[in-house]
Amino acid sequence: MKKLYLAVGIFLCALNLIAQENKTSNDEKYVIHIKKSVAPIKLDGHLDEEIWKTADVAGNFFLKRPYDTSFAQLQTEVRVSFDDNFLYVGAVCYQPRNTYTIASLKRDFEPGTSDVFAVNLDTFKDRLNAFQFVTNPYGVQREGLVFNGEEISNFWDNKWYSHVKNFDDYWVVEMAIPFKTIRYKVADGENSWRVNFTRTVLKTNEQSSWRPVPRNFAPSNLAFTGLMVWDEKPPKPGANVSVIPYVSLAAEKDFPRNEEDLSPIGTTTGYPKGIGMDAKVAVTPSLNLDLTINPDFSQVEVDKQVTNLSRFELFFPERRQFFLENNDLFGSFGFPDTRPFFSRRIGITRNPNTGLNQQVPILAGARLSGKLNDKWRIGLMNMQTKRVSFGNNKYLPAANYSVATVQRKILDRSTIGAIFTDKENVFGNLNEEQTGSYRKYNRVGGLEFNYYSKDSRFEAESYYHQSFSPNENKDAASAAHFMGYHHPNIDLNFGVQRIGKNYRADVGFVPRTGIWQLFRPVTVILNPKSKNISRYINAYGVGSEGSDVFDLKGKLLDSESNLFVFANSPAGDEAYIAYSWQFTHLFETFDPTNASDNPNPDAFRNVVELPVGNYSSRFFNMGYTSSQRYTLNGTFDFSKGKYFNGNATIWESSIAYRFQPYGILTVACNFTDIRLPKPYNSVKYWLLGPRAELAISKSLFFSTFFQYNTQTNNININSRLQWRFRPVSDVFLVYTDNYFAENISRYYVNAWAPKNRALILKMTYWLNI
Repeated sequence: MKKLYLAVGIFLCALNLIAQENKTSNDEKYVIHIKKSVAPIKLDGHLDEEIWKTADVAGNFFLKRPYDTSFAQLQTEVRVSFDDNFLYVGAVCYQPRNTYTIASLKRDFEPGTSDVFAVNLDTFKDRLNAFQFVTNPYGVQREGLVFNGEEISNFWDNKWYSHVKNFDDYWVVEMAIPFKTIRYKVADGENSWRVNFTRTVLKTNEQSSWRPVPRNFAPSNLAFTGLMVWDEKPPKPGANVSVIPYVSLAAEKDFPRNEEDLSPIGTTTGYPKGIGMDAKVAVTPSLNLDLTINPDFSQVEVDKQVTNLSRFELFFPERRQFFLENNDLFGSFGFPDTRPFFSRRIGITRNPNTGLNQQVPILAGARLSGKLNDKWRIGLMNMQTKRVSFGNNKYLPAANYSVATVQRKILDRSTIGAIFTDKENVFGNLNEEQTGSYRKYNRVGGLEFNYYSKDSRFEAESYYHQSFSPNENKDAASAAHFMGYHHPNIDLNFGVQRIGKNYRADVGFVPRTGIWQLFRPVTVILNPKSKNISRYINAYGVGSEGSDVFDLKGKLLDSESNLFVFANSPAGDEAYIAYSWQFTHLFETFDPTNASDNPNPDAFRNVVELPVGNYSSRFFNMGYTSSQRYTLNGTFDFSKGKYFNGNATIWESSIAYRFQPYGILTVACNFTDIRLPKPYNSVKYWLLGPRAELAISKSLFFSTFFQYNTQTNNININSRLQWRFRPVSDVFLVYTDNYFAENISRYYVNAWAPKNRALILKMTYWLNI
């Protein structure tokens, strides 16, 4: 296995070096000059200032979707200018007024749900990182950070200004982006940024851009950008210091019961209030310091529940604002299932009494992140959490978390990076029984190489990470290599990974250790040449996804493969059918229904687990996803087949209704039916999730999320009213409630019996100093 890993690594690295010869030759075709305006520019949706009449025009937008072989039918014309304080973007977006698709009036609306005009600013020209500013035809804003060449984090918040004016056949947007909002460097010689402007029109399923982007890449891909050349130097960004204090008041109540491991234990009623603060300080024009004192994340939406049939921990995405900005500097090291840093380890824990996630008080934290210069990026973070009591003599110790990263750009779009994480538990006066399950410390250090070819067709990643824990430092490393080739007609990927049996990442996400793993997905994509067929099918293809897991001696533990065929329409619908098969070696007894996730003792007290041995599963799968252009849209996925030594039927579906521009109503329904022969367990799980997202105006929003989960015997209600009384300043009213979903007969607990509830009022205010 080691020889195979080495051979594959050498072969793929050779391909990487060959790929360096890839060149793009269109840079000189896409250049826009930016001139300074001597007169004030008013944001009114009328491009009638003198500077707009003489400014360069970025036009002739090219299609990316549904085809990338012609100019867009709905064209766009973009102009840029600046003064001492703002970068201005003016765009004329041709589109009949009656064809708008607007999901919501809420700021930071979901990507892919509305017509948009977007600006991507690669201020350091590294083709890896950029700022994105987006607006829709109703003037609703969204901003984000582009990282890893095309991925987007939409959780970056900052102040900028825009105005949209609608006409019968087009709409006009004017943006004013404060220079102190973005990071850049002023050079002594020529100053230029990389930039691209993109459009999405859902009604016609058109995605287009000024600099053409091939259909197999995201519109935000920074390999395909033009140049914005400054005729005069941009101004040096001034001091940018923002303070965001908050105050909150909460009424909380638990409903304790005496039965062990059944329900909450601790304070029954409380009226906590909180005061805290965040601050953002621009240390340099490209390096930012974020500070937080007693942070509060009560306004963050609860996790979307899932039916868990896995033997290992599931991954849930980060939702808290403080941890999301520049998260690629911290959270993208490693592979998706072996992250040395995972921010949800800080300030969130699983309550052993309720089985639910709960907040851990964070006393304070600091993060320094950004660019030192054109080549170097750094990230430093330190957080301190408070000790938590769960009752019944159970505690979570206080802990200090540190992470440091550095990244250097090499070649054209590639990086070498290093990471170090450290978690130090503070036991204080806790005794050995109370701290027995916790390590005193855990540290991880590692190096990574990430390669992206100039045209984004080739990518590769190699890493080596070593962990350090008390008495667990032998075979405590993780290493991997991944290679991908992305062509409009074929997508090839291969990865190999080794995780030592003592590799630990207490500040990361590593659900499984002591394994070798292979990844081998491939997809062939075809486009019909017949005009009659292309009216209905935009692309079709066949592919396979699969992975294999071995123990460190080479014995096969798990293998999963599927074959699928798919087709999508010019409108954006997609359908597929697939056949999948899995091999599983159980090295310890296991209940495939995962009934132990249910806190109801009646649900699993008589469960007989499958014995150690080899098992196979085979499924027929089919699914469909409709286009977002439709007012009524949805998805479904159906699987049926052999599951371990029995059978299973799994149905997942959702349907959404958009009543534009005020919001979306969504109902999700998952049903899992597992039938195993006696004496093994059989179950039927339901997971229902109605959800409403309403925008009463551009400043008042309401959302409510209901989840009914029979696997965890939990009903959850999370409702949130948000009033944005000024830019990036809000008042939140949040109501959360948890109930039992089913009866627990042995303890005479009825369905809809309450577990805990909370009502929270919180206000945040963004103050620029």
